[in-house]
Amino acid sequence: MNIREELLKEKIHLKTSALKISEYACSSPARFKTLMKCFLANEYRLAQRAAWSVSGAAKKNPAMIRPYIKDLVAQLKRNNVHNAVIRNSVRILEAIEIPEKFHGEVMNACFEFISKPAVPIAVKAFSLTTLFNLSKIYPEIKPELKVIIETNWDNETAAFKSRGKKILQAFSKK
Repeated sequence: MNIREELLKEKIHLKTSALKISEYACSSPARFKTLMKCFLANEYRLAQRAAWSVSGAAKKNPAMIRPYIKDLVAQLKRNNVHNAVIRNSVRILEAIEIPEKFHGEVMNACFEFISKPAVPIAVKAFSLTTLFNLSKIYPEIKPELKVIIETNWDNETAAFKSRGKKILQAFSKK
């Protein structure tokens, strides 16, 4: 399979295609590297379509994503990529153990995401969970996270409120 060609061949990228590509990419580090090259490319459509497959592959085989955590973190700072790239980068980061050297960058990016009204809700939801996970290591971020959730409550979506409520409940139990 030529991953690049598979990602770009159809007019609409379907879930079945994304899953097929992620399965294929998980079968070897070389194939996963090829998928990551597509995800990190400066080609808007290619990176967008690769994002779903990268997320699926990382979920299926988390060890494959470890060498690319630096690249995921770097994606969070980009503003010239499709939202799918950011969304799937944060989705992966919420589900893995982030190396300590990236904690500060990830926290800064996630706090920025949850504070901006225009950020898509999925990015905010994954950012909330990522910050909650990091608050277990850095309890000093809990008050800031709590204030942002409470301050934005009335203007946010049901998904934000659902995640926010779970986080606030977890904070109140401790």
